[in-house]
Amino acid sequence: MKSSMLHFMRSAIPVIVAGLILWAIALVVSILASATAKVILTCVFAITLGLIGIRYTKRREKREGN
Repeated sequence: MKSSMLHFMRSAIPVIVAGLILWAIALVVSILASATAKVILTCVFAITLGLIGIRYTKRREKREGN
């Protein structure tokens, strides 16, 4: 069980990075399209949460012993 969970945590980082890239693209498009502040802030907060998620995943992996 532990090894499968560790494998999932390792594979989570590329998924988070892909999400970050998509949110960054959405941010640029929303700025270029003169979107509302609500849309722009949603993109910024999503990128921030993605960065926190990467940090959390790496710290958890280190704590697990890898």
